[in-house]
Amino acid sequence: MRPTLLLVTLTLLLTACSGGGGAEDAADEASSAPSSSASPSTVAPSTTPAPTTAAPTTPAVPTTADPVTTPLPRAQWREMRRLGMWREGCPATRAQLRRLELNYYDWDGQVQRGVLVVNRDVAPSLSRIFTRLFEERFPIRRMQSVEAYDGDSDASLKADNTAVYNCRRPDQINAPPTASPHANGRAIDINPRENPWMDPRCECWSPIAKYAERTEGKGKILKGGLVWRLFEKEGWIWQNIDVADYMHFDTGYPSKPWSSPRDD
Repeated sequence: MRPTLLLVTLTLLLTACSGGGGAEDAADEASSAPSSSASPSTVAPSTTPAPTTAAPTTPAVPTTADPVTTPLPRAQWREMRRLGMWREGCPATRAQLRRLELNYYDWDGQVQRGVLVVNRDVAPSLSRIFTRLFEERFPIRRMQSVEAYDGDSDASLKADNTAVYNCRRPDQINAPPTASPHANGRAIDINPRENPWMDPRCECWSPIAKYAERTEGKGKILKGGLVWRLFEKEGWIWQNIDVADYMHFDTGYPSKPWSSPRDD
């Protein structure tokens, strides 16, 4: 074969071998090359806000006194008997007493839930009075049933505790139990430290003499003042005793059921 013919033949063979895969290679390269329309490998942040963790819910501050009257719980009655707050000869029975829970403003202006043990016939009147005191933000140091102080009336007074029922111990009574407004659940002592009484047994102010003078002051009860007006309107008697007793309101002595002034 002539050299020229041989060269042409080899050229054609080489072209045929390489040319068949050229289109496929080009297609592969095209498919692997970055495309202007392809999504980027890193996903962009979503425009939808991520859910957030809810902040802890703060309990709403009560806006009313919300008085609730219920029968005296059996466990509370047992404790009152154990401590001598009720014993043979005490007039009010469990069936006559009620547990009154209500909101009040304490000395720091915070709302607290208080408990009073009361005779069932005064529960509606006290509910109305303390609802108004709550609305006027009258401060009350504390409000617990006297079993919180082991049934000790003197300890309750010293703690500036507002309370109603207690058939007091023989060494703490100042009236026969059957006649006593407190032993019948129809007397209340409010803020005793700011509104002390003159104890005739020692001729001294109890629990302290510091606030005995009847001048304006936090938590004080004054004739013509807010607390006095509310109890007076409901037919209660202030200081129903022969000595000064600024903390004390009752429905009468000897103890008698509450009745509306309109019923008299």
